[in-house]
Amino acid sequence: MAKLDLDWLGVFVEVYKTQSVSRAAQRLGMEQASASIALAKLRRHFDDRLFTRTSQGMEPTPRAQSIYPDLVEALARIAKARGAGDAFVPGDAQREFRICMTDISEIILLPRLINHLQQTAPGVMLQTEKISPDSRRRLESGDMDLAIGFTPDLEAGFYQQALFEQDFVCLASSRHPRIRAPLTPQAFSREGHMVVSTSGTGHSIVDKVLAKNKIGRRIVLRVPSFLGVARIVAQTELLVIVPRQLGRALATQEQVQFLEPPIPLPKYKVKQHWHERFNADAGNMWLRKVMAQLFSELAA
Repeated sequence: MAKLDLDWLGVFVEVYKTQSVSRAAQRLGMEQASASIALAKLRRHFDDRLFTRTSQGMEPTPRAQSIYPDLVEALARIAKARGAGDAFVPGDAQREFRICMTDISEIILLPRLINHLQQTAPGVMLQTEKISPDSRRRLESGDMDLAIGFTPDLEAGFYQQALFEQDFVCLASSRHPRIRAPLTPQAFSREGHMVVSTSGTGHSIVDKVLAKNKIGRRIVLRVPSFLGVARIVAQTELLVIVPRQLGRALATQEQVQFLEPPIPLPKYKVKQHWHERFNADAGNMWLRKVMAQLFSELAA
């Protein structure tokens, strides 16, 4: 049996993550033909196809699924033994980073991050997905590099860094026939409300605080995302509670009024989370530093 080349293992891991030979090559900064050759050698070494082409991409075989955790761990240990690995030079880097984040972070953080990367690291590409209960596993496996948001589920077992602090505000249509500042508990409770149902985040603290203070909220509409709330509020008589930074952004897009809640709602910290296995990865370290520099000045 031929000896395994570390570069082959890198190809295996990236194909597993991306389900694509071409995207794996892109993330590794190599030609697609070289990645295909490495995959062919891996198939001969393990006497298994490892990946099968399907309509969903390159799906791993049972053999590939069984060896993936061990190979990821081996590569991480080798990188740790080498120190921080190869230096990451943003201006020269050709790498894709994967970030799971809330839709709030997509609206507030992503445009600024993209503009910064275009100036400082034009060869870097981002792929984002919504934070979910599966985010923990995907960070552990290396499928995702970072998680950004208010995610108490990731507090334990991961490195974390607070980026900025947030609290909550209430939005209503600027043409609402009854609602004006200041918003009283009675007026708040009389109106219909829209609620965003999010998984993997900690925004349920609003419900707990309102219940503790015996302030009712008549929920008329539940939606899965914050992306459409401003348009809905502007065109209805519904109220919605949103994070303050998001409220500021939405108030510039639609005819909505920006109201303080009838009682003080708790502040929370938006953090970036990453797995200890990738704590010393030079690229991951650089990305975390960029996030901290860009967003640490944001405040509630």
